[in-house]
Amino acid sequence: MEHYIDQWKTIIAAHLRTIADKKGIVDFSLTLNDIIAEKPPKPELGDIGFPMFAFAKQFRLSPAQIASEVAQSEQLLKDENEKRDWPGNLKAVGPYLNVYLERTRAVTFLLSNAANPDWGSSAVFSGRKVMIEFSCPNTNKPLHLGHLRNNVLGESLSRIMKAAGAEVKKVNLINDRGVHICKSMLAYLAYGEGRTPEDEGLKSDHFVGKYYVLFNKLKEEDPQAEQKAQELLQKWEAGDPEVIALWKKMNDWAVDGIMETYRRQQVSFDEYHFEHETYKLGKKEVLEGLERGVFYRGEDGAIWIDLEDLGLGKKVLLRKDGTSIYITQDIGTAIMRHESWPFDQLIYVVASEQQYHFKVLFEVLKRLGYDWASNLYHLSYGLVNLPTGRMKTREGTVVDADDLIDELARLAAVEIAEKGRADAVGDIQSVAGQIALGALHYYLLQISPAKDMLYNPEQSLSFTGDTGPYIQYMGARASSILCKHGQGEGNAAQGIPKANLLSSDADWPLVRTLMELPSIIEESAKGKDPSILASYAHAVASEFSAWYRDNPVLINEDPNLSASRLALVRAVKSVLMRASELLCVPFLEAM
Repeated sequence: MEHYIDQWKTIIAAHLRTIADKKGIVDFSLTLNDIIAEKPPKPELGDIGFPMFAFAKQFRLSPAQIASEVAQSEQLLKDENEKRDWPGNLKAVGPYLNVYLERTRAVTFLLSNAANPDWGSSAVFSGRKVMIEFSCPNTNKPLHLGHLRNNVLGESLSRIMKAAGAEVKKVNLINDRGVHICKSMLAYLAYGEGRTPEDEGLKSDHFVGKYYVLFNKLKEEDPQAEQKAQELLQKWEAGDPEVIALWKKMNDWAVDGIMETYRRQQVSFDEYHFEHETYKLGKKEVLEGLERGVFYRGEDGAIWIDLEDLGLGKKVLLRKDGTSIYITQDIGTAIMRHESWPFDQLIYVVASEQQYHFKVLFEVLKRLGYDWASNLYHLSYGLVNLPTGRMKTREGTVVDADDLIDELARLAAVEIAEKGRADAVGDIQSVAGQIALGALHYYLLQISPAKDMLYNPEQSLSFTGDTGPYIQYMGARASSILCKHGQGEGNAAQGIPKANLLSSDADWPLVRTLMELPSIIEESAKGKDPSILASYAHAVASEFSAWYRDNPVLINEDPNLSASRLALVRAVKSVLMRASELLCVPFLEAM
């Protein structure tokens, strides 16, 4: 069934074309995307609002006149209303066309479809192959809070794009070579004395990260430390057996620990690429581009690209000694990926600090003649800061990912115990861990990706307000009502759900909000912005809380009313489960 907003857009578009014909506008062009739909601020203003400002200039009419003409022409077609999936009335209010849906029909549709696990799915990206690269950690340290934001952005966006019809492939380029890796290795040679993570009782990636921080101490003791790290990298690239053996041992420790954190965060990937396998990719492309005059060789012998015409300056693509740099690798990796899996779009989830890098990368690929380069997209996200300032790994001031999840779980377990909910939730540690993830993920997703954010652990764990635990709690509340019904409480079993019993002003705000899920998923996918869905999930939870407070579900004089309200609770649970899954917020039956 066509979404109710799209159906009304189609109706309004037809009437706008009729007005254009009457005015003799021969070049009138209109798509559904040209018609803006808004949610009116007050229920009495209808269920959908369509502003007419965009058409005033071309029609040479005021927006209010256009709205009035469309509304009048709609009145002439009232007999066709019942033929529509989404009947309703159209009313002009100033420059707006306001639609009032036929409530009983809408409730019938909602109750019939919301229980479907795929409710809300869209076909907007059907047939499109979308590759999403995210996480991309360095193997010289464990994941920190910034990585957690990257991970959940990539994972959530992947789920949302899939729900919008796309075929999605999640990829991770693990940066396991370079001088930063050699710094950890050099510090280990100086202080490690052959110890292992087990010897020190440390998670393996934390063990490696410890030595990256210790490199600062080494620099104080040895002024040649930076130079020695460079020499170690040269030996690695030359294939020195001892250096390779140490690199492999420390790299395996780091990767094993990072994989464990991914499992804890419930993040997964379809493909892993490793920098030591890809860093030479792109060199051939750059050399061929040099021969074709796309690039030039500078006086220093390096190969450059001149992007002054775009305000991007000049950029080295290959060092004078012929070795690759990071962008050389990215050129080759993008080409390799498209050859192996011809995507329609490749989305890079990378912090805003790398905006220049991706502008250059995309332009290089375009000038090399790859048409698909125009479909590359940098999802630039802001930094996660602490109340004390910016995180710095080498100074040991980062918020470690594992430590943060552990602390959130500990605080959640304390909250469960203090509220006397231990018996109700069962396994406290398991539930506390799920609450911790819900708190963390929702907090990191509720802000638009482009914005920097300040992370507040205590605020994220609040069971009230705009938080993950609040959404989890409302999902658990809906589950509890359904569980009590299953145990024989109330009189809903003696009744029959009737849509007309859920059409009152008391029920309609919740019904209307639940109906928005398909358009919200589509909007989130198009905007590549999970915060849109996060805001919606909170709206559903808030509407349900207000509705439940004033509308008894299980016991009513009319058993049909109980049955009808119970059906609406099922719809609430289904929508919250769907939204939570897309937001990587674990859904809890009890908490």
